[in-house]
Amino acid sequence: MKFPIERMIPVEEYSGDAALSLAANNTSAFNCRKPGQINATVADSPHANGRAVDINPIQNPWMDLRCNCWMPSDQYAATLGGSGVIRETSPVVEMFVTRGWVWQNIKVPDYMHFDTGYPSVPRQE
Repeated sequence: MKFPIERMIPVEEYSGDAALSLAANNTSAFNCRKPGQINATVADSPHANGRAVDINPIQNPWMDLRCNCWMPSDQYAATLGGSGVIRETSPVVEMFVTRGWVWQNIKVPDYMHFDTGYPSVPRQE
């Protein structure tokens, strides 16, 4: 599909720190995550349970309700286009959905996140 991925290296290269991985625009999946890290406990995090992937976090940020801010950056929060931006009609969404995954699975916008869990409302066109 030639969907551009900015970077894809194991989160261990960031000492397991999801915030550092996101800030580096690193596409990542499995990450045990330490207690209190990002938005889910180890028991609840789909990343800690191997059932989620975050793609191009800079272009596809999520809303962190702890600070009411876009993470890792608000640079692309309102955009609908551009290289590596995921939209409802993106081929990458179709690829995951046809394999039983969902785009986002929490109650806040999380444009980078694909999960085998529960769906939420995707970025509007």
